Amino acid sequence: MLEAIPLALVAIVLLSWCIDFINGFHDTANAIATVVSTGVLSARTAILMAAALNFGGALVGTKVATTIAKGLADPIHVVPAVIIAALLAAITWDLLTWWFGIPSSTSHTLMGGLTGAVVAHAGFQALHPAKLKEVGAFIVISPALGFLIAAILILVILWIVQRLPSHKVNFAFRKLQLFSAAAMAFTHGQNDAQKAMGIICLGLITYGQLAAHGGAVEVPLWVKIGCATMMGLGTAGGGWKIIKTLGHRIGKLRPIHGFAAESAAALMLFTTAHMGIPVSTTHAISGAIMGVGASMNPGAVRWGLAGNIFVAWVLTIPISALLAAGFYRIIHALIA
Repeated sequence: MLEAIPLALVAIVLLSWCIDFINGFHDTANAIATVVSTGVLSARTAILMAAALNFGGALVGTKVATTIAKGLADPIHVVPAVIIAALLAAITWDLLTWWFGIPSSTSHTLMGGLTGAVVAHAGFQALHPAKLKEVGAFIVISPALGFLIAAILILVILWIVQRLPSHKVNFAFRKLQLFSAAAMAFTHGQNDAQKAMGIICLGLITYGQLAAHGGAVEVPLWVKIGCATMMGLGTAGGGWKIIKTLGHRIGKLRPIHGFAAESAAALMLFTTAHMGIPVSTTHAISGAIMGVGASMNPGAVRWGLAGNIFVAWVLTIPISALLAAGFYRIIHALIA
């Protein structure tokens, strides 16, 4: 019965879908910035492709959702006010960084928000330190690994094609980049949509409408489809400011470079999604683009801009945590 559904649970679902929609247009650049900047696809075509593949990827796998739902904090302390505060913080920070064209991480915004709200509610003892350390480590590991894999991959590719005419190489990689961009879009959906699924599952667990079996969470089909749909719609809306930052302002790319960057990032994201580690697609592709640029000509990479992006990465979790703690205090005062 519709009237039997708690209003707070409805708010959690709607806000989670909202963050998925924002994630779609905020992180569209992760999948298509390179394929647009190299001229392989028009922005409109690339966005439609990314939207479809984001939807498909979101329906595959649930390990990241399980980490969000049960891994970061003791579920007994994740009350509705905590979840709502975390979502409001994530939405606020995502919109701010989108407005300024900074490619920050929606994943870490959500995790920072959830951490801050839980601490405001129940103190630091409610957190799971081991999982938080793992997530924190990958804030550094994911861009560094993306940088390293992409740098090695572009050097290997260039060695393989060194004796081929440049026009044939360019033609071949214009085609190949379609596959690497598609892989990036699919893994973005697979990785990022699961964050909102995990938040919704937290709400369902809180109200006794979902149970965990053996440490795993069985994500309901309606949750998967709802999150996948909202991410696809958000992606279709585009994220032009961040596309410009990633695709043009960090460094100049050609199809062969775009292929290497996308392939490196997609490989890492596919692996971490199956391990249940909620890493940032933004960090992965940004690091990969920098790795390709640095391996070709370190001077061509705009390190000042890269430094600004890095500062945004470092600030995301603590600012999101503080915002969520503030939102929790307001919500708690209103319902007390």
